[in-house]
Amino acid sequence: MIDWAKVFALQTPPLEIVIRGTLMYLALFTLLRVLLKRESGTTGMTDLLVVVLIADAAQNGMAGTYDSVSDGLLLVAVIIGWSFVLDVIAYRWKWAERLIRPRALPLVRDGQMLRRNMRRELVTAEELMGQLRQQGIDDISRVSRAYMESDGEFSFVMASGEPHTQRKPRRQRV
Repeated sequence: MIDWAKVFALQTPPLEIVIRGTLMYLALFTLLRVLLKRESGTTGMTDLLVVVLIADAAQNGMAGTYDSVSDGLLLVAVIIGWSFVLDVIAYRWKWAERLIRPRALPLVRDGQMLRRNMRRELVTAEELMGQLRQQGIDDISRVSRAYMESDGEFSFVMASGEPHTQRKPRRQRV
C-alpha cells in the first residue's frame, strides 16, 4: 500500500532545501565559469549546469534519497529559479552581465596570435591551428581576428576581401 501522505509531505525543512540548492548552484556556476569555459562547447554553461543539477535533484526525489517527491520538486524549483534570476540580472545590469556571461576573448589580431590571451584560457598554438583547419583556413595570416566566444567556441573574421564560409563542425565521437 502506498502511503500518499509520506510521498507528498516535506520531510526536509524547505529553507534547508533552498539553502542547499542555492549553494550548489552558485558554487558550480562559479567553478564552471572560472575553470571550464572551453569545455562547455555549444551548450551554454548555465544550460548544462541546470540540466545536471535538475537530473540529480529529480533523481533524489524519485529514487527515495529524499523521503518525499516534494523535497525533490522544491530543489528543482530552486535550481531553475536561480538560473532565471541570473539571466534577469545579466540582462538588466551590464556589470553583472560581464560576470555572468564572459566576453569573447581575442586570440588573433591581424594574423598574429595573442599569446597572453591564449595562456589565460590554456589554448595552445596547435589547438588554435586545428580550429583554423576545421574551418578550412590554412594560413593564420589570412585571419583578421579570432575569438574564443563565451560558450567556448572559436570564431574567425577573415582579412578584408578574403572569402570564408564557415564549415559545420563534425560531431565528436563519445
